[in-house]
Amino acid sequence: MEKREKLSSRLGFILLSAGCAIGIGNVWKFPYITGLYGGGAFVLVYLFFLIIMGVPLMTMEFAIGRASRKSPLLACKVLEKPEQSWHLQGYLAMAGNYLLMMFYTTVTGWMLHYFYLTATGSFSGADVSLVSEEFPKMLSQPSIMVLWMIIVVVAGFAICSFGVQKGVEKITKFMMIALLALIVVLAINSMTLEGGMEGLKFYLLPDFKRMADIGIGTTIVAAMNQAFFTLSLGIGAIAIFGSYIGKEHTLFGESMRVAALDTFVALFSGLIIFPACYSFGVNADSGPNLIFITLPNIFNHMAGGRLWGSLFFIFMAFAAFSTVIAVFENIISCCMDLTGCSRKKASFVNIFLMILLSLPCALGFNLLSGIQPFGEGSTIMDLEDFLVSNIALPIGSLIYLLFCVSRYGWGWKNFMEEANTGKGFKMPEWLRFYMTYILPFIILLIFLLGMKDKFF
Repeated sequence: MEKREKLSSRLGFILLSAGCAIGIGNVWKFPYITGLYGGGAFVLVYLFFLIIMGVPLMTMEFAIGRASRKSPLLACKVLEKPEQSWHLQGYLAMAGNYLLMMFYTTVTGWMLHYFYLTATGSFSGADVSLVSEEFPKMLSQPSIMVLWMIIVVVAGFAICSFGVQKGVEKITKFMMIALLALIVVLAINSMTLEGGMEGLKFYLLPDFKRMADIGIGTTIVAAMNQAFFTLSLGIGAIAIFGSYIGKEHTLFGESMRVAALDTFVALFSGLIIFPACYSFGVNADSGPNLIFITLPNIFNHMAGGRLWGSLFFIFMAFAAFSTVIAVFENIISCCMDLTGCSRKKASFVNIFLMILLSLPCALGFNLLSGIQPFGEGSTIMDLEDFLVSNIALPIGSLIYLLFCVSRYGWGWKNFMEEANTGKGFKMPEWLRFYMTYILPFIILLIFLLGMKDKFF
């Protein structure tokens, strides 16, 4: 077995963990649902849930990782008492990481394809209908979809094969610092557009009337969901980085820093999107339309649009690819713990395995578009997303939570000792009642609401 590697710096740990948490959801989902659910009013509710739900759960994942010094596959096995079965969560975590990447590699490929199109000037001079046709055209071409997916998989595992410090940490640090710089530059550019201030008002001023029109309950549920899913908790994707750090700093404080970075990127994405949409009189539409149809049209009409468009899509690609590298690192670590093989071998084998597993999603929009798991118009990607978001994340989080608070698991005392070792914010003892008796029900509620939305 290879000796456990370590990250070279605290900054590396925070940026890696944030890179895992910061994904496409921050950049295209957060601004849209913020606009939909009352702007600033929604942001306040979201921040509340992020603090009471996201930060404690992240602290638990970090603590399990740091105390065990193992991958998510074996973390609970090292910490549980003899004859216990908590380690079965390791298999759910490993499966969750594979499932997440089965569609995330394809979506990351979309970002790279659009960066390529924008940078090479394919949109220059194109009218609205031509730009609108580009997204369905891309989806309908198996060769383009598969090519970019393969590039993402090979690049991701190649980076991980160099090791934690020389590969994962080095590249992710660069990408995250570039991402943070790009987002500030893009936001300043958007906010200086003519008419952009109206977009900022819509986005940031709390509008409780709009919130009431949609429904206070609906808004609370949406904020709770976003706060839960934004940090990718429950499949050990975050725990792995806990296993690579020393005991110099408390984990509660580190979780707060990662959550703050995650929120910074989500909020600033809205500062890019809303002023631009208002400046050019377009709806801040939902999902893929916003990123792949609305924004390329806006960049087309903007002075220096080709440059701004290219910067935006490379920023999107970095947001997606930082998550890919983090989760690939998890997969490699699990494979090394499972088989005892070297990092290079685990990386090499997983390139082929991941390409194979990612094919159904990449082909689900074209050759396999007849497979519609949730009825008319649904795709293989919808099924994979549902299995990760609505099943693996909430159930995994609940198991980690119960493992940390229950005397039949690792136990509250052991968890608190690990979480509060080092300098920084300590986790207060009074949280015990909330985390033992209230937080499990919040997670269960998220799980049940997800099922209700999908099937009823």
